[in-house]
Parts: sequence; structure tokens; C-alpha cells
Amino acid sequence: MAYITAYEYYENNGNPPENANWGSYQYISLEDIINNFLLMYDGNHSLVNNEERYKVLFHAKRAIQELNYDAFKETKVLQLDVCADLRFVLPPDYVNWIRISLWENGSLFPMTENIQAMSSDAYLQDNDCRILFDIDGNILRPQNSELDLSRLNNTNRSIYLNQNSPYHGQQGWNIDGGWFFEYPIGARFGLNTETANQNPTFRIDQKAGVINFSSGMSEKSCVLEYVSDGLYNGDNTKVTVNKLFEEYIYAYIEYAILSSKYGVQEYIIKRTQKNKSALLRNAKIRMSNIHPGRLLMNLRGQAKWLK
Repeated sequence: MAYITAYEYYENNGNPPENANWGSYQYISLEDIINNFLLMYDGNHSLVNNEERYKVLFHAKRAIQELNYDAFKETKVLQLDVCADLRFVLPPDYVNWIRISLWENGSLFPMTENIQAMSSDAYLQDNDCRILFDIDGNILRPQNSELDLSRLNNTNRSIYLNQNSPYHGQQGWNIDGGWFFEYPIGARFGLNTETANQNPTFRIDQKAGVINFSSGMSEKSCVLEYVSDGLYNGDNTKVTVNKLFEEYIYAYIEYAILSSKYGVQEYIIKRTQKNKSALLRNAKIRMSNIHPGRLLMNLRGQAKWLK
């Protein structure tokens, strides 16, 4: 791997941005991993013999993806404003979400996923409910379905939560910051506790690549915490992995190549598989970063009196 001077690390040789190399020493690039494997683990003296570079690259990328899904603690965070269309476009390297929050008055308010449908496609129909087509035989579609319009126009009912209000737990309409309710007659039963939250709700449309929000999220700021596969940059020199997992990636590549190769003895495949699993466990323990300082922080409240 290439080493850099202290001036290049701190100031990037006077080139913008100056923070380009900060913290870079704890990572190794995908390109260096491939070169190291071909030099040290591939050849006539090794179990892996003269494999093509593209195969090694493929298995290395798969190893990095698995690490991002399972072991890395590097959560990506993106903050964007939600406009009147009540949509948040997922980032290009999005794989799965961890938490979605409303950012308001300097605080994060975690939101609840709505189990009910919040968006849908629609077809144009005539008075006899027959679907309409254009001259090319394609189905005609409106700009928004009625389900989307009810959400965008703020006509969907939601749960109102306020312990000091007689309307606590009732369904109402939040219009321009004010709440409106039906006149209550008798007792009310059947509260949907899964969506009972005073914060706006959301539902992710994976296929469309957007997050749809309830009407209370209009013109507000959203913070998305999500998991990436670590390969978004595309350039092998920019795709990096923590050095604590470097040895595991070499073991993963070796196991993946040997397990898919014809004529390799089963005990060799089992040995490489056990080595890969052991290195992954060791790397996870190292990444957990357990030390006395953190343990003391958790134990400080053990003698606290509870009322």
C-alpha cells in the first residue's frame, strides 16, 4: 500500500479538500487487497493456483458486501427536507434502513413505519369501470391515485396522542398544524397501537426507491440512518475496508474459490471455511472495542436510587 507524509495527511498537500486523507490509515483499498492476494495467496506454491484477477475481484466485493450487512458498525446518515410531495428519494447506495427520524428544534424524533398502504398506482376507468387505453394499447394512468391524493391533500386520518387532552388516542385530521375530530359518541375501541404515534409515519417503497410520509411531514426535515454495501464509489481505489477485516477477506476469497473449484478435497474446503469463520469472529471482537472506560460508563448508574 502507498504511504503518505504527515503534510499530505493533514493538509492534502495544500489541495482541496484538506480533509481528504483524515482517518484513511485505518482502511485498506479494494485494489490493494486484490494485489496482495495475487502476490501472497495465489501461485503454484499455494492452494489457489493461477486464478484470473476478475474472479478474485468478484469474491472480494462479495466479502465486503457481507461485512457491511453483518459486521461493520459504520452507519451512513443522510438529512434532507421533505417537500409538499411527501417523498424522500433513497440514496443510491441504500440497502436497508436502520432508523428514520424527524429533525425538529435540534432534536431527533424517531418515526414509526406505517403498516397500511400509503401510495399506489392507478388506472383510468370509464363510467362502467372499464380500464382505458391509448391508441398503442397502453393503459392510461392518472398523475396520482386517490390514495396518494388523500395523503398529499392531508385528508387521511391519523392518531392524536396527548395525555392532557380528552381526544388522546382518537383518530383525527391534522390540517395546517391544527387537529380536527369527529364528535365522539360513547366509548371508543380498537386503537391500532402499531401506528399510535404523534410523530409522522412513513412507508418505504423499495421498487420506486422512495420513502412516502404521512401529511404531517410536509416541509419538515428527515434524517435517514441506513446500511450501504460499501461499493458505491465503483473505483477499486476508493472502495475501502477496515484493516481489522483484511485477513478475513483473504480467507473469504480463498474459501470461495476453492469451494467452487472442481476436484478440491472436502477436508481442504472445510479447513478454509473454519479459518474464514474464525477470522470473522476475531474481527468482530476487535471491532466491538470493549475497554474499561466504556464499562465504567455503563456501571455508573448501578447505585442510583429508584423511586
